[in-house]
Amino acid sequence: MPKSPSLVILAAGIGSRYGGLKQVDPVGPGGEIVIDYSIYDALRVGFEKIVFVIRKDIEETFRTTIGQKFENRADVHYVFQELDSALPEDFQIPPERAKPWGTGHAVLVARDAIDEPFAVINADDFYGQRAYQLLYDHLSHEQDENIYALVGFALRNTLSDFGSVARGICSVDASHNLESVVELTAIERDGERALNRAPDGTETALTGDEWVSMNMWGFSPSLMAHLEAGFEAFLQTRSHEPKAEFFLPAAVDSLIQHGIVQSRVLPSPDSWFGVTYQDDKPHVIRSIRELVDKGIYPGRLWG
Repeated sequence: MPKSPSLVILAAGIGSRYGGLKQVDPVGPGGEIVIDYSIYDALRVGFEKIVFVIRKDIEETFRTTIGQKFENRADVHYVFQELDSALPEDFQIPPERAKPWGTGHAVLVARDAIDEPFAVINADDFYGQRAYQLLYDHLSHEQDENIYALVGFALRNTLSDFGSVARGICSVDASHNLESVVELTAIERDGERALNRAPDGTETALTGDEWVSMNMWGFSPSLMAHLEAGFEAFLQTRSHEPKAEFFLPAAVDSLIQHGIVQSRVLPSPDSWFGVTYQDDKPHVIRSIRELVDKGIYPGRLWG
């Protein structure tokens, strides 16, 4: 019998543009945080195992304020993303390196906790129940270990009114296969459209209809071996750059370009939202209140 999919939640991020631990900031009418809604949605579509990727320095706070809430509702595991996690044995950390190595590295540190199909999400992003259902259905039924999945959101449904955002713009073929992911780092709303301003001043007009990656992925366990190889190659070529990161979308894109894997794009009709900037928080609170008023969520998630 196939193993039930698990959910890996990337919760080690500092959130420097927002300030503080975004993961513990209340946004729901009952004091819920974004991750409460993510886990509520995941559990009600069928996920039973949760793997939190956190930092050691927030472990106690995270367990007491977040993790313990779910330990009697799911099979909960904790893994730690540190600067020295999942490194090759002979690798020496450059003295100027101060932070861990990005989202691809964050997933890789969960390798010993995963031997089943799994989803990956960001802890501070609100994706909506339909996104979890799409991903759970894919992970439960896909037999080919080399076919992954990405939940795609329309770009205009992911923008902030308070500053630029980075988004992975997806090229998708007629069969909803992912052809490439290109990271644009300074996308701003432009009416119903959008505009990216590159560091060199180049402007790229966007329609707003583009499918984007919000780091909501579905994988087979085969990903871990690919990530390990990709991370070692990254360290050989870019570890001397103090701020270089081994991004999960870039790692998957490389596998696609080399014909090693495929990834389906599962289009979500919902709006993603999250707190990129402090001024985003009132919008998130209003959006969740509207969903509660529509009966999509109870006023208090956990009674």
